[in-house]
Amino acid sequence: MATAPDPIAPPPPSAPLRRKLIAGGCSLLLLPVVPRLAHAATILAVRTWPADEYTRVTLEMDRDLKAEHFTLDGPDRLVLDIQGLRLSPAINRLVSQIKPNDPYISAVRVGQNQPNVVRLVFDLKQDVAPQVFTLKPIGEYKYRLVLDLYPKVAQDPLMALLKDAQNDPLAGILESLAQNSPIEAPIPSVDGQKLPPPKQPVPPPVATAPKPTTPSPRADRPILVALDPGHGGEDPGAIGKRGTREKDIVLQIAQRLKKLIDAQPNMRAYLTRDRDYFVPLNVRVQKARRVQADLFISIHADAWIKPSARGSSVWALSENGATSSAARWLAKKENDADLIGGVNLGSHNRQVAKVLLDLSTGAQINDSIRVGSQVLQEIGKINRLHKNRIERAGFAVLKAPDIPSILIETAFISNPQEESLLRTPAHQQKIAAAVLSGVQDYFAANPALARRA
Repeated sequence: MATAPDPIAPPPPSAPLRRKLIAGGCSLLLLPVVPRLAHAATILAVRTWPADEYTRVTLEMDRDLKAEHFTLDGPDRLVLDIQGLRLSPAINRLVSQIKPNDPYISAVRVGQNQPNVVRLVFDLKQDVAPQVFTLKPIGEYKYRLVLDLYPKVAQDPLMALLKDAQNDPLAGILESLAQNSPIEAPIPSVDGQKLPPPKQPVPPPVATAPKPTTPSPRADRPILVALDPGHGGEDPGAIGKRGTREKDIVLQIAQRLKKLIDAQPNMRAYLTRDRDYFVPLNVRVQKARRVQADLFISIHADAWIKPSARGSSVWALSENGATSSAARWLAKKENDADLIGGVNLGSHNRQVAKVLLDLSTGAQINDSIRVGSQVLQEIGKINRLHKNRIERAGFAVLKAPDIPSILIETAFISNPQEESLLRTPAHQQKIAAAVLSGVQDYFAANPALARRA
């Protein structure tokens, strides 16, 4: 196979276009005009978010721009042309941001392809299914051009769980669960269409609602808890006075809780994200369903406009509105994570995604309130409670139809004292231990719920 030419070099100049106009016996020669930019866009920031699931590259700028992309093979490359842009130190910094351990990008090259077009060439480590889209300003962000590089065959959450459990004595049980599961792994679509079939079969797109299934009926199946660290990647969550980011704190707590759960003889944990990258809300739900979790716990750190607000809280889904105006505000803030983190709405079947998130049942909510009450009771032993009862609101991430789901606000990161506590490993460990104790109490009182067969 012949190697494709290097796309970073500008095309050779064409012969000058001459047009002769004859008027009144005179000839006028029009020379070609080189396009000039009245105001080239300014790159404000360049960010990369490498992860096993996908790598995201974000260019933040002061105005909306158009971009076109195409792929080349021999070797694999992705070419991105951004119109209305000139080379600058900010965009050149993208070259140094590519990490050696990035699963998808080996290097990036930048060049001025045309007077008003900057070309980025990504040298790839594997064939990818790219998504390129723009996001309008929201929160602290201006206009963003987002490039998501997904593998042609998506990572299966259940296979990732098995890989994590290679040295686990219960790995054989989890493998049996995987073999008996009819749900296929999610993968994104491109521009709202399914990808053409590659050499291997492609699973359905992310927005496809998986068929409900039940765990393996084996009596020795471990209790599986899906842990969901909120926010991530482009979405930092709430930020404390000392600059503490919610996304970092909740990931640390989730990782500590996972270690405690995995140390139990009959329990295992699965993280919806194990690093700093963004996961859409409905994908978090789908991941929990794919691994057939018995319980879903979303972990957050609260914030309020007044730094005096403090205390931990536990939330369950409400079908009939929030329990207070503050609850409605909090649910909206958390549900806006997709807007801040950045979701390519053009690649999702919105109706299917909505159906997936509207299937929650009364039984699921009742079980969520039971486990939430146990967890709230244990957290109250190590930290002041914001409310002494379970609160309820319409959190999108709690809408799995067949999994009891709770959201824990561990403390107020906007409160200076609680922010300091959240930063300490000792307090993070106390939170993790309290959550585990509440979960164990719940399953001890409801053993049938851990054996849904």
